[in-house]
Amino acid sequence: MSNPIISVIVPVFNCAPCLVELTARLIKSLEAITEDFEIILINDSSQDEAWEVISRLTKTDNRIKGINLTRNFGQHNAISAGLDNCKGSWIVIMDCDLQDQPEEIEKLYYKAKEGFDIVLGRRQQRKDSFLKKISNKTFYSIFNYLTESNLDPGVGTFRLISFKVVGKYRLLNERIFFLGPMLDWFGFRVATIDISHYERKHGVSSYGSKKSLHLALDGIISFSDKPLRFIIKFGLGLFIISILSAIVIFLKKSHGGSVDIGISSVIVFMIFSTGLIITSIGLVGVYIGGIFREVKQRPRYIIYESINFEWQQSKS
Repeated sequence: MSNPIISVIVPVFNCAPCLVELTARLIKSLEAITEDFEIILINDSSQDEAWEVISRLTKTDNRIKGINLTRNFGQHNAISAGLDNCKGSWIVIMDCDLQDQPEEIEKLYYKAKEGFDIVLGRRQQRKDSFLKKISNKTFYSIFNYLTESNLDPGVGTFRLISFKVVGKYRLLNERIFFLGPMLDWFGFRVATIDISHYERKHGVSSYGSKKSLHLALDGIISFSDKPLRFIIKFGLGLFIISILSAIVIFLKKSHGGSVDIGISSVIVFMIFSTGLIITSIGLVGVYIGGIFREVKQRPRYIIYESINFEWQQSKS
């Protein structure tokens, strides 16, 4: 198949029951635009029968392609595997859980044809739990502040990008890959359109609080040194306060005043100072850990097997 017009990249994790309906609806939606497309399903070490289902689907239509990773590398690295190996002039990235609808691809595509390199799907009403909505909004508020970005909390994975964008992405060698901020950093022309968002049909989200926290930390250390600068300013502020306090105590003593600091105040200040020092060291350690991961230059993912590709080994 020569240069499909549209490639659809779908990271898959524990979502086997959705895949048959997903691919059927994708084929129908894509055929309304073009017969020339590919659907790339990347199995990120699912614990259900996802790879078996993907293998069966690839036999029904050679435009459906499968990549099976050796272990769980995470959603963004699975997407990276698709971006490294897609061939389309336009690339759609979406989740496999059918919360974002394949039928919306046509809207993204025709918006891109107006002259945009990236088209984001903004969920009009998120069909998530109240806790997830709050945590999502809080995360983006903190992330945007620390990285000086302007990411929309209503935008998820679902988006369409041009091959020009993918070409620039492939020039990057960063091991810590965070899709949304990276595309925002490129500076290409971006449009956002409203899309529908539906309840998850099968399973539960793989992004628990622990995994979301790790993703947030990766994103922040990849795009900002603001936390380090904040710690420096905060430490400098405490130093100034301590100097001023010492001056006040000295002046009171020199004028015969009585100064009763109290053991409780000393203990509280010591605990506070110790906590600040440990936090600062920990924050620096997080950045050093990020540097450690980058300098090792390990691949973002490793492919165990692939189906319906012209190659049969990893390009990672």
